[in-house]
Amino acid sequence: MPSFDIESKVDLHELTNAVDQSNRIIINRFDFKEANASFEFSNDQVKLIANEAFQIDQMIPILKENLAKRSIDLKALKMAEKEISNNVASMNAEIIQGVNKDIAREIVKTIKSSKIKVQSSIQGDCVRVTGKKRDELQEVINFLKKNNIEIPLQFVNFRD
Repeated sequence: MPSFDIESKVDLHELTNAVDQSNRIIINRFDFKEANASFEFSNDQVKLIANEAFQIDQMIPILKENLAKRSIDLKALKMAEKEISNNVASMNAEIIQGVNKDIAREIVKTIKSSKIKVQSSIQGDCVRVTGKKRDELQEVINFLKKNNIEIPLQFVNFRD
């Protein structure tokens, strides 16, 4: 029986490259010369650091632009609130990895509502979809791409 898995993963190497590129842009920009602004990546989080809160607002589009250039879906980035203390403003951006249980249930529910004759099951941090025909699985993929799921989805392990 044909099947495929639905995952949500971010290429950490490309993410590191995007953060490094963003740091290079910040260093060369005139309006950030005395700002001590930087991006730091560790433990599935990108931390934006600057002297002022408005500079953080200017840094966000730079990061998003570089992520998009590196083919990283911006849905994988979850921004937190700005923190301001002792002349330093910072903001954490969490990188969403894997499909959590709530979103997996939402995906299964969405697939069932499509009335396509396939079975879907939650397996750890991915959702497995099986069906009798390859065409049905391709319909499910197109259906999920059209729906607005809050995380980036990858369709992997397509087996006949």
